[in-house]
Amino acid sequence: MIVVTGGAGFIGSALVWRLNQLGKNNIIIVDRLGNDEKWKNLVPLSYADYFDKIEFIEKLINDEIDFEIEAIIHMGANSDTTEKNADHLMENNYKYTQALAKQCLEKNIRFIYASSAATYGDGLLGFDDADKNCLKLHPLNMYGYSKNIFDSYAYKNGMLNNIVGIKYFNVYGPNESHKGDMRSVVHKAFEQVRDYGKVKLFKSLHPNYKDGEQMRDFVYVKDAVEMTLFFLEHKDKNGLYNVGSGKARTWKDLVTALFHAVGKPVNIEFIDMPEHLAEKYQYFTEANLEKIKKAGYLNPLYTLEEGVTDYVQNYLMKRKLLGEE
Repeated sequence: MIVVTGGAGFIGSALVWRLNQLGKNNIIIVDRLGNDEKWKNLVPLSYADYFDKIEFIEKLINDEIDFEIEAIIHMGANSDTTEKNADHLMENNYKYTQALAKQCLEKNIRFIYASSAATYGDGLLGFDDADKNCLKLHPLNMYGYSKNIFDSYAYKNGMLNNIVGIKYFNVYGPNESHKGDMRSVVHKAFEQVRDYGKVKLFKSLHPNYKDGEQMRDFVYVKDAVEMTLFFLEHKDKNGLYNVGSGKARTWKDLVTALFHAVGKPVNIEFIDMPEHLAEKYQYFTEANLEKIKKAGYLNPLYTLEEGVTDYVQNYLMKRKLLGEE
């Protein structure tokens, strides 16, 4: 069995979708569905069973799992970059990951987990995913810190020699509608264009970046999934790896691609950035992909325009999820 934690979430459900495409349905979903609509992501997917996240870790620790686990792909986490409950993030993002990793190493189970580009903070130290670099990073928000503290723990304890941490950059694509304010700008902008014919973007507070020219590494979820599953097949490749497009693009580029995809003229309004985001805002991110390329991942990636067009025209406009094609 392949266990996908956070399997009802954005990237988790996309991983299950791709595994299904590859003919695999020996999949266990681990999640906590709560009160949002992410359960809908599971409807088109094929999997063997579902476990609550607490039930699963307790059964794993107590050797009460009655099936053989080939791998655990750990996507389950609170990914809210504005979350203020530090205790919750430490327990949910750090301690739970730590417990899973220890069990996988003890039981010889392949372990692949989600880290984040939020660990890089303001980017002044670069975006190099060499394992040891996690020790010197200074994330700007508690979410990024909760991810980096496990990366650092895994490095200091030699775990990264046998497990894989995926440092996702700005992922966008189908199955993210349940994420509320943490949805990608593509999803939010699509609704703005549909309802009002324009998109609102934050003004820049940085002298080196004009309004709308702040830059991020936007990666389409289908690419993020392929890059993640590469490590399921290549068990000799371990450590931390960036997963992104490898090319920073501006917010203007992103929404321009969206307007073109829906066939409407570009109409952008710049608004003030909220105070609670100002000190934690990343103005530039760009994944260094040399490490994953050296590991053997050489598949072509979607351009920003290709990814946005596929997402908008084949999913958002048709109101479809991955698996409903």
